Amino acid sequence: MIKAGTGKSNNLDSFSAGKEACAAALNETEGKANLIFVFSSVVYDQEKLLQGIRFISKDIPLVGCSTSGEITNQGPATKHVVAMALYSDKIDFTIGIGTNTDKDSFEAGKKAAEKIKKGAKVLPSLLMTFLDGLAENGAAAVRGIQKTLGKNFPIIGGSAGDDFLFKETYQYCNEQILTKSIIGVGLTGDFSFGIGVRHGWEPIGLPMKATKSEGGKLIEIDNRPALCIYEDYFGKKAEELIKEPIARMAYTYPLGMSVKGSSEFLLRDVVIANEKKEITCAAEIPEGSEIRLMLGDPDKAIAAAKEAAKMALSQINGKPKAVFVFNCMARHKLLGSRVGEEIEAIQDILGKDTPLIGFYTYGEQAPLEGKIGKECQSVFHNETIALLVLGE
Repeated sequence: MIKAGTGKSNNLDSFSAGKEACAAALNETEGKANLIFVFSSVVYDQEKLLQGIRFISKDIPLVGCSTSGEITNQGPATKHVVAMALYSDKIDFTIGIGTNTDKDSFEAGKKAAEKIKKGAKVLPSLLMTFLDGLAENGAAAVRGIQKTLGKNFPIIGGSAGDDFLFKETYQYCNEQILTKSIIGVGLTGDFSFGIGVRHGWEPIGLPMKATKSEGGKLIEIDNRPALCIYEDYFGKKAEELIKEPIARMAYTYPLGMSVKGSSEFLLRDVVIANEKKEITCAAEIPEGSEIRLMLGDPDKAIAAAKEAAKMALSQINGKPKAVFVFNCMARHKLLGSRVGEEIEAIQDILGKDTPLIGFYTYGEQAPLEGKIGKECQSVFHNETIALLVLGE
């Protein structure tokens, strides 16, 4: 049996907001839960918020992170805290933490996975991740997990946000408020799950090649300084693009990489640029990669979300029992006043009454095309919607 309940609050008092969201979630599961998920805006005092949640949840294990927008059955929200109480007599949850994602994301992912593998009774079927959204290389964190759990292991999750400030994000584990960390949750037991992953962005312009890169830093494209791609397209000088995080302007125009095993380009958010005209992305673009400038369209983004929901639903047994939405903050910005339509499109497929929780991320971790099993290739995404559906 799987039972889930959600709650949310925008109470101006941080402690009260935590209490209200958690109490509402547990009320829907009659006070029973194996795990509490919490996603919150950074407008709240993080310590007081968590104290309010723990006042209600007591010693029930808890995971989560800060956001750039929150999602429940009632649709998208901002400056809220949302919670899900999840109970199952068939699923065991094992938590692992990796630290120092700002210095070595690979090692952080590896450490979190090692702790889960050691703590679980048997190897988990699935890993959920909550990664610092300002990690030095999100793709490396995914590879670190795979080093421990295997290259075809299904990983699904989101990178923490901070309301589009790009200063500091937070990760939650029980009473701890962490930064520069990754939290993993291994799921083991008798259950089914489905994963859906799509973005809907389209390539524009001619193909180019990443001729020089180091980790998340893209140095040259077609043997020219990387920032030239945006100077050419926007008609702006480098000085203007460097003044503030380029992500504030370029979220509609990410870079896309051709990758084997996916019909869609793998997207990379551009975060900052420097005086050398180098671009730092949310995750690596390996040297030699064919890349394109990409363009987002609201109608195609909403259609992609619906396709992701269909994909996830096709993989589970019976009806969905709980839905997790890891949705890039760039999609929120792209859709603007239509942001609610995307969540409605998901609910049209998965059921309006199915307990649903999620947040707007700084990156998503999920298998290419939502494939699980032998074809599973978990990677780091940007500007993508990644759905996890739990079933009996």
